[in-house]
Amino acid sequence: MNPTGPFADELRIGVAVSVPEPYAAELQAARARVGDPAAHLIRPHITLLGPTVLPTASLPEAEEHLRAVAAQHAPFTVHLRGTATFRPVSPVVFVQVVEGIASCELLEVAVRSGVLDQELRFHYHPHVTIAHEVPDEALDRAFSDMAGFEARFDVAEIHVYEHGDDGVWRTIGAFPLGG
Repeated sequence: MNPTGPFADELRIGVAVSVPEPYAAELQAARARVGDPAAHLIRPHITLLGPTVLPTASLPEAEEHLRAVAAQHAPFTVHLRGTATFRPVSPVVFVQVVEGIASCELLEVAVRSGVLDQELRFHYHPHVTIAHEVPDEALDRAFSDMAGFEARFDVAEIHVYEHGDDGVWRTIGAFPLGG
């Protein structure tokens, strides 16, 4: 899979647990308040598979893979609470997953296999980004402004997103958990 594309006859996808409303709007607003240019391009989510370029013709095979993976994993609860950061390694502030970590990790490993197999740049750590590649002051503000954030929701499906030419990540498929 080519991390620099997509080129002709390719698309860039990602797979995630989507954060539902009303929490998504609150997290998106927090990201916008600190000037993160991706605030309105990326729906709040917990990544299971980061941006991945694949041939357009491989999408049906990838969807079948995701359908099979989802069917083998049971629905679960996610509890988000407080903030943390990947600094100094990466300029990211995020809301922490404090419940549902193991379920996210198991899904991530299963999703990142078969047709979607790839090496990770960093060790997988489930989280919801609220500031990325903004100045240090904005990272600090995101960290403090959302320190008291808390949300709990049930996860019944995973989503595949496509990265459009306009920079927006759009849902192109949902796969119900069933295990």
